[in-house]
Amino acid sequence: MKLVLGTFLYSIASALIPVLNAEIPLAGIPTGSASAWAFAFAAAAGQTVGKVIWYFAGIHSMKLSWLRKKMETDKWKASYARWHARIVGRPVMAGAICFASAVTGFPPLAVVAVLAGSLRMNLAVFVPTVLAGRTIRFWLVIEGAAVLKDLFGPLLGLG
Repeated sequence: MKLVLGTFLYSIASALIPVLNAEIPLAGIPTGSASAWAFAFAAAAGQTVGKVIWYFAGIHSMKLSWLRKKMETDKWKASYARWHARIVGRPVMAGAICFASAVTGFPPLAVVAVLAGSLRMNLAVFVPTVLAGRTIRFWLVIEGAAVLKDLFGPLLGLG
């Protein structure tokens, strides 16, 4: 239980501080049991908490004078308008973008979270799609690391 709680707390930190990688510690989790899902969910919940903080940072980012000044350029206005058209009033599309980012990491989820906040994406869409996507991502990391260990562990003297 302490390890699951530690995974949750570390994942919050990793969501906020990009140099802390959430996937590396998960690669050592045993597979084939409910514990893999418990660790994947704990890591996803922690990451979701961190990304919600980025979401709220996005809401308040428009108050920053240097960002408002940067937004005055034609390039930024056009980009913002494109994303606004893709997300605002389109919860399925917004959820799909967040889910894809949460699973694949492309575009980076921190960037998507800030953008979602600045565009005032519905938080009731943002949170569950990020949580579900991250849970799948982290479960795949746990299972994928086990497969790689099974394949290459004997060659490297690990198994």
